Amino acid sequence: MNSVEHAVADFEPGLPLAVAFSGGADSTALLLACARRWPGKVLAFHVHHGLQAAADGFEAHCRAVCADLKVPFSAHRVDARHASGESPEDAARRARYATLAQLAREAGVQDIALGHHADDQAETILLALSRGAGLSGLAAMPALARRGGLSYHRPFLHLAAGGLRTWLRGQGVGWIDDPSNGDARYTRNRIRSVLLPALEQVFPQFRSTFARSAGHAAQAQALLVELAEQDLAAVGVPPRIDALQALPRARQANVLRHWLLRTHGCTPSAAQLEELLGQVHACRTRGHRVHIKVGTGFVERVGVTLDWYNVAPSPRPSR
Repeated sequence: MNSVEHAVADFEPGLPLAVAFSGGADSTALLLACARRWPGKVLAFHVHHGLQAAADGFEAHCRAVCADLKVPFSAHRVDARHASGESPEDAARRARYATLAQLAREAGVQDIALGHHADDQAETILLALSRGAGLSGLAAMPALARRGGLSYHRPFLHLAAGGLRTWLRGQGVGWIDDPSNGDARYTRNRIRSVLLPALEQVFPQFRSTFARSAGHAAQAQALLVELAEQDLAAVGVPPRIDALQALPRARQANVLRHWLLRTHGCTPSAAQLEELLGQVHACRTRGHRVHIKVGTGFVERVGVTLDWYNVAPSPRPSR
């Protein structure tokens, strides 16, 4: 049995299963392997980003492939243009996941398979390193993620991109090469064309070793989240300043980051978190004011606690 078929044989999603199908080699291999394993129980979801003239052709190709495979096909067009100052890749990714979730709700599907492979995982780790990411970033993409009542599966994370293409050629199945993948304006494309070939020469096993490191980071991050939950239960929501001060600085940072993300959906930058920790340490008098920009809002002192506001409020008297 081929490695692609092995990967799908070891994959146990809920059925029916939707495959996010762009028409590229990775999603084509995933759709073909899943449709063969679960005939009549696989659907294809296609997101038309509208970012290039060839997008209509991509959709037509995907529709034709699904007709040949007898796989129900659903497509949705989105406006994935990015706002000023926003990463075009991030904007497209958010639009893609929002559309997949919408299509899943309409189809009554709870499990979605994504074609991300080992090269994608390596690129994600390198991007995280370039940004100085913490453990959550270095953990990269999980094989299974649950979000909004849906389960997102990545059964190909341990397979190299080249292996997927070799398998597809053996099946006599074609795919689309998106011309934007060669656009050097995008950091991920430069990593793919420059860094990955260099890593292949110096560290031939980099895909498996990077994946192992990502797994270690994910385990460590899970422990940090568990500790943050315990500390958050002790300091309260919103957190009490004196209870925070009783914790070591590293645990203060961990619980504050967790509180802001879990309760308010925002993540402080390293500089913002350092400033917040400094203010928590200095907050020894009733009149000490805390007012720090975090995400789209501000962390402020409110009496004996810290709180976060999406719009900066007028100064509040200490209590």
